[in-house]
Amino acid sequence: MPVVRVERRLAAIMAADIVAYSRLIEADEARTLASIRTLRSQVVDPLIADHRGRVAKLMGDGAIVEFGSVVEAVACAVAMQEGTAAHQREVPPENRIVFRIGINVGDVVVEDGDLLGDGVNIAARLEALAEPGGICIADAVQKQLAGKTDFAFEDTGERKLKNIAHPVRVWCWSKGSAPPAAGAPLSLPDRPSIAVLPFDNLSGQPEETYFSDGITEDIVTGLAHFRSLFVIARNSSFAFRGKSIEMAEIGRRLGVSYLLEGSVRRAGARVRITAQLIEAATGAHLWAERYDRSLDDIFAVQDEVAQTIVSTLVGRIEDAMLQQSLRRPTTSLAAYDCLLRGLAHFRNDTETANQQAREMFEKAVALDERYAVARSYSAFVKVAQNGHAAAPAEVLDAAYTEAKHALELDPLESRCHRILSTICLYRREYDMAEQHLRRAFDLNPNDTDGLIMKGRLLAFRGRPEDALVSLEAACRLNPLRPGWYDAHFGIALYSLRRFAEAAQAFKRMPLSGSWSSARLAACYAQLERTAEAQAAVAEVLRLRPDFSTAEYMRKSVLLEHAEDRELLREGLIKAGLPA
Repeated sequence: MPVVRVERRLAAIMAADIVAYSRLIEADEARTLASIRTLRSQVVDPLIADHRGRVAKLMGDGAIVEFGSVVEAVACAVAMQEGTAAHQREVPPENRIVFRIGINVGDVVVEDGDLLGDGVNIAARLEALAEPGGICIADAVQKQLAGKTDFAFEDTGERKLKNIAHPVRVWCWSKGSAPPAAGAPLSLPDRPSIAVLPFDNLSGQPEETYFSDGITEDIVTGLAHFRSLFVIARNSSFAFRGKSIEMAEIGRRLGVSYLLEGSVRRAGARVRITAQLIEAATGAHLWAERYDRSLDDIFAVQDEVAQTIVSTLVGRIEDAMLQQSLRRPTTSLAAYDCLLRGLAHFRNDTETANQQAREMFEKAVALDERYAVARSYSAFVKVAQNGHAAAPAEVLDAAYTEAKHALELDPLESRCHRILSTICLYRREYDMAEQHLRRAFDLNPNDTDGLIMKGRLLAFRGRPEDALVSLEAACRLNPLRPGWYDAHFGIALYSLRRFAEAAQAFKRMPLSGSWSSARLAACYAQLERTAEAQAAVAEVLRLRPDFSTAEYMRKSVLLEHAEDRELLREGLIKAGLPA
């Protein structure tokens, strides 16, 4: 029998898909198809040609495009999203064409011009993970981008993709997660300001990145304890990972005077940490140091780095304050390692992430029963697994007991106060929630999550204008804020009857669930945008066929004042959600 040779080649594959295509077609088929044709001819096709791409497959709602270069594929994808947004700016929101895009690089099978194989399948699965207007790329793509573009992709961890045997590490881009665009610089704060860039993982094992990230984050946390410093939040500085951007430009975009960069090399029982403090405007190196230590000394190294920076920037700080603010969280490296792994899982949005985080937090507590932060997160993740504010009373009670015990173990740990505050809020104990949140803020005034929680609590307690002040302050500390911040903006804006702005905030949330879709439906109903309200209601009922406004208000709504609750209930009912 003749041997059939299969044509294979290495390619960068872009999978693009139109969001809500079926709804658009159902609403107005002729208009939608005409709009897609115009968009293709004026934006998409020219960009693909400019970046030397080839359309391998064209469907009504999307396309598979082949590129010979990862850089060209990603540059084309970003240009496509930005060009499409500009092209559709004047189109009513309910009629806009919006893409999701996924990019993979790998071996593909070529058959009659079409592309087949896992390389293509993974690109399609990544596209499904992207938010509307966003891009998701595989880790193999991110590695080839390093140092070649200014595009900022955020590491979202490993994902289990449908019908793909092995998990894939996924990086995501959206206009909300990219580094601030070059434009007017942020004004410098009236105190020394610093951003800690993600320390490079030099261990030779990509899976060890969680460890170098954890070291970086602990230095951020140590610095953030000092009121005399203005410290940029972790995810804003991490957006510059692997980007060839001048230090002065990073400082300008983040609005800080100083930058800290470094690396971590972990080998056996030893670790080498390098760190250097840079004046952003001039690029001058103010201080540099290398630490070769046993892993058992890792906490001492973190303390030493943070203390040296503080003394360099601020001058003399009382030793007692240093010792209070930079305490060792645990004496067990294994427990610390489990905490870092747990936090890495906890920041993901996969179905299994909370369970994986819970296992790591519980393991950390088993290794060190007095590890207060791990115990606090262990309490909170169980609440998250059970619906946050909608968690059953017995779950909230057990979490409260565990989080209170964690605080007794370390009453000066701001995160323990912050987590206990949230659990008290879910238990509708508003005064106690505010008391613990105030204490958390006193202990760590640069904790952006704490500021966001303060804004959230103020909104729930009927002070939405004050809430916006806290929320905006958090966004200054965290210019590349995560999408879940927008939920709290939406809550405050809705109570202020700024329904259009509230709708935009809820729409910016990276994950659309029944909670946010219900809020969006209420906004549209108050604006009398009937079609959009109906679409949001349909999404709620698709996700929760048994949805009831009364049950939603009872379980998931934390508004303390009757008038705020009634305004929301009115919007939900007006939108057409079941009473």
